[in-house]
Amino acid sequence: MAIMAQTDPELVVLLDDRRQPIGTAPKATVHTASTPLHLAFSCHLLDADGRMLVTRRALSKIAWPGVWTNACCGHPAPGESMESAVRRRLQHELGVDVEGLELALPDFAYRAVDASGIVENEVCPVFVGRVAGELRPAATEVAEWQWVEPERLQAGLRATPWAFSPWLVLQAEQLPVLAGAA
Repeated sequence: MAIMAQTDPELVVLLDDRRQPIGTAPKATVHTASTPLHLAFSCHLLDADGRMLVTRRALSKIAWPGVWTNACCGHPAPGESMESAVRRRLQHELGVDVEGLELALPDFAYRAVDASGIVENEVCPVFVGRVAGELRPAATEVAEWQWVEPERLQAGLRATPWAFSPWLVLQAEQLPVLAGAA
């Protein structure tokens, strides 16, 4: 069974304009210049001192390579709960578990186009949790990472929004842990 899971393509859940599931598609075929609306998630991690984790996307990433962003993002598999998907992706990208995972922005959605023309078009609930353990980032996902005080992150987002993922910039306007740092 583990062999089958490795050979099956990663699927994303496609959505209609009412945000209702209408099917699935392989992740590798979805992110293009005409990306259909699909289901995703973002997760922000805090450490014991209240600092937020920011990661720089690996240079090999198709969309927004080398851009600073939140702890991790991903897509729930068909039938997978959001919380399970977040925990799975945190293990994959950062090799870490999370405590106190909370849904912070249940209705967040965005559409953005990167410099290469790749479109992100996602309904993307946003979670916040506390890191549980030492980070072991995967080089295929994360080029660099840093713990940052929310006030410093907000200052950076205001001064150089182009250096960050568009979803992080938009989420920071609404996320309570960052909105209070403005």
